[in-house]
Amino acid sequence: MFHPRTSLESIEHGLQNQKLNKASCSAVLSLAYQSLGVVYGDLSTSPLYVYKTTFSGKLSLHEDDEEIYGVLSFIFWTFTLIALLKYVFIVMSADDNGEGGTFALYSLLCRHAKLSMLPNQQETDEKLSAYGVAKTAETWQSFELKSFFEKHRKFRKGLLIFVLLGTCMTIGDGVFTPAISVLSAVSGVRIKVAGLHENYVVGISCILLVGLFSIQHHGTHRVAFLFAPIVTAWLLSIAGIGIYNIIQWNPQIFHALSPVYMVKLLKRTRREGWLSLGGVVLSITGVETMFADLGHFSTLSVKIAFTFLVYPCLVLAYLGEAAFLSRHHEDIQRSFYKAIPEAVFWPVFIVATFAAVVGSQAAISATFSIISQCCALNCFPHVKIVHTSRKIYGQVYIPEVNWMLLSLCLAVTIGLRDTNMIGHAYGLAVTTVMFVTTCLMTMVMIIVWKQQIVTAALFLLLFGSIELFYLSAAFFKVPEGGWIPLLLSLTFMSIMFVWNYGKLKKHEFDLENKVSMNRILSLGPSLGMVRVPGIGLVYTNLITGIPAIFGHFVTNLPAFHQVLVFVCVKSVQVPYVRAEERILVGRVGPREYHMFRCIVRYGYKDVPHENYNFENRVVSALVEYVETEGKDGDTDSENFDVDVDVSVPGGPAFKLQDYETKMVNSLKEIEESFVGCLETHSALKDESIQILKARESGIAYILGHSYAKAKKSSSIFAKFAIDVVYSFLSRNCRGTDVVLNVPHTSLLEVGMIYYV
Repeated sequence: MFHPRTSLESIEHGLQNQKLNKASCSAVLSLAYQSLGVVYGDLSTSPLYVYKTTFSGKLSLHEDDEEIYGVLSFIFWTFTLIALLKYVFIVMSADDNGEGGTFALYSLLCRHAKLSMLPNQQETDEKLSAYGVAKTAETWQSFELKSFFEKHRKFRKGLLIFVLLGTCMTIGDGVFTPAISVLSAVSGVRIKVAGLHENYVVGISCILLVGLFSIQHHGTHRVAFLFAPIVTAWLLSIAGIGIYNIIQWNPQIFHALSPVYMVKLLKRTRREGWLSLGGVVLSITGVETMFADLGHFSTLSVKIAFTFLVYPCLVLAYLGEAAFLSRHHEDIQRSFYKAIPEAVFWPVFIVATFAAVVGSQAAISATFSIISQCCALNCFPHVKIVHTSRKIYGQVYIPEVNWMLLSLCLAVTIGLRDTNMIGHAYGLAVTTVMFVTTCLMTMVMIIVWKQQIVTAALFLLLFGSIELFYLSAAFFKVPEGGWIPLLLSLTFMSIMFVWNYGKLKKHEFDLENKVSMNRILSLGPSLGMVRVPGIGLVYTNLITGIPAIFGHFVTNLPAFHQVLVFVCVKSVQVPYVRAEERILVGRVGPREYHMFRCIVRYGYKDVPHENYNFENRVVSALVEYVETEGKDGDTDSENFDVDVDVSVPGGPAFKLQDYETKMVNSLKEIEESFVGCLETHSALKDESIQILKARESGIAYILGHSYAKAKKSSSIFAKFAIDVVYSFLSRNCRGTDVVLNVPHTSLLEVGMIYYV
């Protein structure tokens, strides 16, 4: 964000602030417009199949006006309470620095309570700008809840599994949304072409799905501008048709909004009416992806688009379709297309088909966001994550996940062929995710917002009871397609849990097998070897101590680099880490050893080493550390503690940013750049010159190539998880060198086996 310089006159301040406000307003409106094509496509296409799925069971035997009014009342109040009240006005206020989704809520909780299962967490992480833990007074409710989870590791692990359940169900949305939306839209052509075989409908749907997933690599930004006009036209079309049907068929349909009709529906239809709620819940499919896609845009833009366009248009669409059904009971299974006036049928059908394709974008984008978060938090194997926008940092594309979703979508579309069965599976996935979000949101209200337990209990009671009511109805549809999201979620949960389990066990092994510092000191400054020119970057999972990989390396090779840097790349429970806060530098051993520790911190939305020259950043951070070392009163360089890392001060005496802009290949020019940047020193220290000369000689990357094996005493579960599942995932996912973008010409790998 641009800030006016303090030297400008007050009138210039006013002009610049005015321009800033105009730019901000236009940016918000632009994002609100884009969000229509990405966030709301799923939610907007729900009218294609809601009434059809709701009346697909025995409720179709009750086609009186009372039942139609009851279903409409359920749809309206569910849409208003869950989508508008819960998500737009409450849940979106709990975003994590602009990021949404179940993992964002979990990350928010982990920063305010010691719930995290991530290793390598430090107190210095709490000083990050994005950490955002306000120093508010602790309430007894928040204190008791935090203490409970901090004392019981099993409950912390259970909370992680609960979060993974919601995450996996959201990924399931990315499978069912494209399948049901596209198949429902294309099926409308059979109303005009009665003899068209079902195989043609399925074939056309598959072609559209392949086309949709094929353009994902262009990124959310370009896709949004392409799709937003389609969704806008769709919303205005169904709103207009809704108004027409209300006026034409039943102007009194507004009376059905009374909650009394919900009670009447359940009284008259009993079990059939209750089971039909699995179809009603499809009216809010897309609200969870709306929250998960928050990082692609902004909270305000998403709220504006929903409140002023999406909500009123969808309410009018449901009212209009109910008005049509109240006069045409026989068309209950094809009500949407039958309710379209004859004169505009084909234009609306074309828009509906495009809107259904667009509607899938919300779930696809949400899946990309969630998988990227899982990878950063050690809950998913490494995959390629591509940032597709320079302006909106949260917009990502994952090729492997994209083609996996396409394969699953095609399998569901070809295998089921029935939108009612897909709807049953979809409803179960959606209600599960919403209930997980409600539970996490209740914890956020107590731990983060410091609300009274009565307020949190009312939130849980109101929304949790509604979602459990729908969830109970959806579970009865398990034999009719509901088993698919359960199977998918179980598969993804198993992968995530085993990967997280293997990573934690590897970290525990590294902690137990650290090289003794006394052994390093006994080797002397040369470490008992020839110190060759250059810088050696030894990658490790540890933030303290000497890793076992180093001891294994020096045992087998007689030489090592002049400057050693133990690099720990770790994830922090924040969405992103600012560039100036990313690197922490400390010294390992006495100064004459020339050994350093460099901790590189990334948030769960950051991409390692993608946006800048990592080597030059590390070198500049080392030189800055050496130049500013001892300025805080610590002048005794012989007193060191390998368990404490000192962050780069970045004071006025040394401007890191100025150095980076002047970084060149010539050692002489580098030295001149440093001399020009120093304001209080006339020359660099000898150690700084030595680091720069070592940089000129070259940098080598030393990585451990680890193989995990379960101990003989391990349980059967541990042996299967580590020796089979984790081993398979490790061999077939992207390696550490690819994830960290390490140049292969400078890579040295050290093979090790660790037993867990």
